[in-house]
Amino acid sequence: MPQLNPLDWAPQLIWLVITFSILYVLMKRVALPRIGSVIAMRAQRITKDLESADKLRRETQEAIAAYEQALAEAKASAHTIAQDGRNRLKEEVAAERAALERELAAKTADAEARIQAAKMSALKEVNTVAAETASEIVRRLIGLAPSAPEVATAVAAARKE
Repeated sequence: MPQLNPLDWAPQLIWLVITFSILYVLMKRVALPRIGSVIAMRAQRITKDLESADKLRRETQEAIAAYEQALAEAKASAHTIAQDGRNRLKEEVAAERAALERELAAKTADAEARIQAAKMSALKEVNTVAAETASEIVRRLIGLAPSAPEVATAVAAARKE
């Protein structure tokens, strides 16, 4: 193998230096500036994307804060509306209840008056029935009918005891 021959090493080293120098100059003048410009453009794009993402994040946070504020206001408004509705319904129910209680009180008073009248009528009839019955009993027992005022006095006296 010619590469391993020590006499061929000097020309190989010269060609190695020449080839390395040419490749070094090409890399330094052509490839590395292009790679550097691509890296710089990517760094600029990444910086711009990060700034855009940060701006969008701030806008999103502002939108979320505005949404939460609007939601809190809507909840407060809904609570106020519901409370007003409940208060209005309570007032209506109280008014209806008062009207119904007045109506029931009037009906109760009327019913009590009718009951009292019926009771008085029944008591009058009881006195009449008691007087007639007592008169009939006395007539059957002794054969003689007592007078109406005597029977009425006797029934009244018996009822008071």
